[in-house]
Amino acid sequence: MSEVRQPTDYVFRLKDAVLGAQMLFVAFGALVLVPLLTGLNPNVALFTAGAGTLLFQVITKGKVPVFLASSFAFIAPIIYGVQTWGIPATLSGLAAAGLVYVLLAAVIKLRGVQMLHRILPPIVTGPVIMVIGLILAPVAVNMALGKTGDGAAVLVPRDTAMIVSMLSLLATVLVSLLGKGWLRLLPILSGIVAGYAASLAFGLVDFARVAAAPWLAVPDFVFPEFKLEAVLFIVPVAIAPAIEHFGDVLAIGSIARKDYIKDPGVHRTLLGDGLATSLASLLGGPPNTTYSEVSGAVALIKVFNPAIMTWAAITAILLAFVGKLGAFLGTIPVPVMGGIMVLLFGAIMVVGINTLVRAGQDLMEPRNMIIVALIVIFGVGGMSFSTGEFKLEGIGLAGITGVILNLLLPEGKRQS
Repeated sequence: MSEVRQPTDYVFRLKDAVLGAQMLFVAFGALVLVPLLTGLNPNVALFTAGAGTLLFQVITKGKVPVFLASSFAFIAPIIYGVQTWGIPATLSGLAAAGLVYVLLAAVIKLRGVQMLHRILPPIVTGPVIMVIGLILAPVAVNMALGKTGDGAAVLVPRDTAMIVSMLSLLATVLVSLLGKGWLRLLPILSGIVAGYAASLAFGLVDFARVAAAPWLAVPDFVFPEFKLEAVLFIVPVAIAPAIEHFGDVLAIGSIARKDYIKDPGVHRTLLGDGLATSLASLLGGPPNTTYSEVSGAVALIKVFNPAIMTWAAITAILLAFVGKLGAFLGTIPVPVMGGIMVLLFGAIMVVGINTLVRAGQDLMEPRNMIIVALIVIFGVGGMSFSTGEFKLEGIGLAGITGVILNLLLPEGKRQS
């Protein structure tokens, strides 16, 4: 009997491998977008996404069908950190952010989820998410206009850049609104393809580096160098994606009709997410997060076997060693990314607004108004606090300000 079953088992494993590759295809556009925007290596990002997903599966006992890859929440601090302290120092901050997840997982294990909601309620997390989107707005616009992210240099003539970036934006919007089936899950990848086609027509793409790159190459891993300033700047950013993690776990649980909050437990899923983020940062990759696009694909095909994500992770790791792939991704012109970023970063801001709306709190109530106002203005307006060589500003300052105000300010009178 065992000999009769083996061919059938093999077919099912082969089917899982194919489905896993499709899951990676769904995540691919967003996965490589983050390293391309921040100066990190896309091949390393592929490797760390795969390795992080496998680590997550070990910690969650292989029970949750999710794929972990590059987190958008960290784009702004990575860009600032790379420009200010360099990649190795920035990576130390990102690795520390992963440990914040580990700490929060321990709090949940010991005190329950409600303890975390008391420390980080929507009145704090909502504005922090808004700041992440708003602080990136100038970078998106500069790149859409054919400039570097800081606007210091022009890389593509303005008129040409506008055509390319708006085509990328238009394709992303149309696929998001009108796409059917698998296409609906690929708005970012569709935008990149449309913008890249326009760039080819305008002669903006140079394939010399692709021709020079080897087919097989070990990813260019970069290891962190500890810098306290970078750690304190980036660590508060972990607040927002840590809270979003619960929503992601609830979403995939509702799709699979299982309660992952109880089994394997949200403390385990958050621990897996945090350790995957730290692992990625220790190798030079961007922080990881659970991908809603992949959860949407799971809902579409109605196959809830976590082994599919194992195959997606293995495929990502294998692709990481294709040298020409990274070189090809590096040929994508700046306006292509800029057009997509305009929508992407605006969407992040809207997620923050929606967090406040769903909380149903009166933002004109003095306590709420003070917390939201100071988080947003401190984060976006350029406020900074410094002592010696240490400086706290941007998203880090916004996050810490929100947590402190929420803990110190007295609760307003509740209206019956």
